[in-house]
Amino acid sequence: MKKKAAVNPAGKKGTWLTYRPDIKVLDCTIRDGGLINNSQFTDEFVRAVYQALVDAGVDYMEVGYKADRKLYSPADYGCWKHCQEEDIRRIVGENKTGLKLSAMADAERTNYHEDFLPKGKSVLDMIRVAAYIHQIPTALDMIKAAHDKGYETTLNLMSVSAVHDHELAEALEILSRSEVDVLYIVDSFGALYSEEIQDLTRQFMKTAEASGMKVGIHTHNNQQLAYANTIEALILGASYLDSTIAGLGRGAGNCATELLLGFLKNPKFHLRPILKVIQEHFIPLREKIFWGYDFPLLVTGQLNIHPRSAIAFIEGENNRDFVGFYDSVIGEE
Repeated sequence: MKKKAAVNPAGKKGTWLTYRPDIKVLDCTIRDGGLINNSQFTDEFVRAVYQALVDAGVDYMEVGYKADRKLYSPADYGCWKHCQEEDIRRIVGENKTGLKLSAMADAERTNYHEDFLPKGKSVLDMIRVAAYIHQIPTALDMIKAAHDKGYETTLNLMSVSAVHDHELAEALEILSRSEVDVLYIVDSFGALYSEEIQDLTRQFMKTAEASGMKVGIHTHNNQQLAYANTIEALILGASYLDSTIAGLGRGAGNCATELLLGFLKNPKFHLRPILKVIQEHFIPLREKIFWGYDFPLLVTGQLNIHPRSAIAFIEGENNRDFVGFYDSVIGEE
């Protein structure tokens, strides 16, 4: 008797027993993690992360920011805040691997006319432009500059949970006419729930599919939903998935690379190299800096506000007075 074909619910991409070759994992450990320690990672640490990602079959590694040195002095920040070519090549050489390299450029905080080298002179493959809704005009110019110089590009729309519906619709319509390759949903505050992620993914996918673009997802773990929300987005078609090893990132951190690789069915991904680098480098790092879910970060996530107040509280002396922090934040609201 012939077996019935598996049913794939409308709107969902792929099935539980298959893998989608369009899925790309982008590990932003060094870039997002650099927000904790002013990008002051040692070469040994960055090289270990790079090699682990190569061995694990990850698609992209974000090595840091392309920040303006006039705004972020090299005296105060590590080299991964600026990602100059000689620093990247010191770690990866010519990067003759399957791992592509990216750097993030914040709108209004990047000297992109000078610091975006022509692709032929850079080991970077992708420039990711991060912008808030009011910075879209600047972001468009940055995307064009990166595209014209030969890079893959993304637009990471920051704090999307705080964007009004009509503004988002207009922004997506404008971006649909740009040169950008990937449109990113960014839950900067870790405030979104699955239903909201689903709605946003459908909206972004509609624009992307009509314009020949892809959709990406970048989540934060304030409510311990970063991993779950990443999966919600990929089920509905998002194909660029951000993560960090051990969830390393500012505040509550991000979707963990090891969770994501363990979930995805593509046989090119390997979990063991990630566990090895966690064991050898991330466990010792936890003794020096804090990151991950904590109660004050839960509060800012639920209130859909920037986690800066929670981070300041955690770094303060009276950092176990959770009720006091809650009352102070509610009072500000």
